[in-house]
Amino acid sequence: MSRGDGGLAAGDSPGFLLWRATLRWQRTMAATLQPLGLTHVQFVLLASSWWLGEHGGPPHQRALAAHASTDVMMTSSVVRALEARGLVRRTPDPQDSRAKRVTVTEEGAALARQAMQAVEAADAAFFAAAQQEFGTGELLALLRGLGDWEG
Repeated sequence: MSRGDGGLAAGDSPGFLLWRATLRWQRTMAATLQPLGLTHVQFVLLASSWWLGEHGGPPHQRALAAHASTDVMMTSSVVRALEARGLVRRTPDPQDSRAKRVTVTEEGAALARQAMQAVEAADAAFFAAAQQEFGTGELLALLRGLGDWEG
């Protein structure tokens, strides 16, 4: 389905198709997380803080940003918002007073677990057809390759 001038039609452009799939997935995530009072980035940083805390102790904000592939300044702003809601605490690192460690509160951990279950269910529904067609391993390999992530 070409445009007739040798170029690709939108439906044949991998970038455009990825853009549309991304927007659809983001709408799904927003609808899933809205009842829990979380934006998608808040969820990612809360869940990442909880997971990192469970697997090595409270992370530094910079390590959290690196894990989530988010901008350091944006991470700081979102973590402050999570802290204002009582979901995390930021404390100075004992070895480096300039660095902040992020500790998830009990309330934050409960919300993180609830949100992860909701997101995993939404992901399963969103990707079900692609997993059936391509297989879970191939789909994950494709997505890892596109994201250039070793995970």
